[in-house]
Amino acid sequence: MVDYSVWDHIEVSDDEDETHPNIDTASLFRWRPPPPAFLQGFLCTWRARVERMEQFQKEKEELDKGCRECKRKLAECQKKMKELEVTDPESGKGELEKLQAEAQQLRNEEKSWENKLEELKKKEKNMPWNVDTLSKDGFSKSVFNVKPEEKEETEEQKEKKHKTFVERYEKQIKHFGMLRRWDDSQKYLSDNPHLVCEETANYLVIWCIDLEVEEKHALMEQVAHQTIVMQFILELAKSLKVDPRACFRQFFTKIKTADQQYMEGFNDELEAFRERVRGRAKVRIEKAMKEYEEEERQKRLGPGGLDPVEVYESLP
Repeated sequence: MVDYSVWDHIEVSDDEDETHPNIDTASLFRWRPPPPAFLQGFLCTWRARVERMEQFQKEKEELDKGCRECKRKLAECQKKMKELEVTDPESGKGELEKLQAEAQQLRNEEKSWENKLEELKKKEKNMPWNVDTLSKDGFSKSVFNVKPEEKEETEEQKEKKHKTFVERYEKQIKHFGMLRRWDDSQKYLSDNPHLVCEETANYLVIWCIDLEVEEKHALMEQVAHQTIVMQFILELAKSLKVDPRACFRQFFTKIKTADQQYMEGFNDELEAFRERVRGRAKVRIEKAMKEYEEEERQKRLGPGGLDPVEVYESLP
């Protein structure tokens, strides 16, 4: 369900020629199963609601446009009547009566448009609230619409972007990574919407592996939970083709009232991620041990490039 391929090319150290050991390899993160049914159902429900809201808004705009057009025609008709009364009241009597009849018809149409608009407004007031109408900042002027098509970034640009973001927001990312309650996470992201992005998810993944290597298992499991939270938000945004900052509240609304199937899907994803982190940490430790042993061996080499330990162990 979550695409981890973006983590295959993150560079967090410039002193290594190959992929940094903190970054997950293809064997760790590349393969992902298809989106589970619980998320597909959520997306379908969301899209259906959005389509209904869009249809309602379209109808409202059409009525408003029709009403404005009717008012414009009535104003023009009344203007012509006044001009005719001033310039040629006698000979233009027939034309004046025609304009008066047209004006009366336009007044009736205007009243009809206004009645329809009034009925629509009453209908709008009686519409049930949902996450799209409730989750709006009352005092925020930030607007997040559908994400525009972005040009593919080069590896160098991605590396620079990630490094700059981490240098600026590392403390905030770590704070989010250690939160436990849904409400706390939602509020923190509401206060810091810039954290809802790929860079935060990438950093959390690296941090999870570091924690596991340091044997801080409990903290790793907690940070892994927040990593999957961020990945679910990013995946939801990608599926809906919107900015992640525009839909993270929907994820928390859903997860706080989730049914058993949805929670099982989330927990399965979380546990699978933790297992991958443990596996990656184990590989890193084994690699570090081999490098250490090779360094010690190089230090012991004597004349002729012989290792005293190997010579001693080979003796009968």
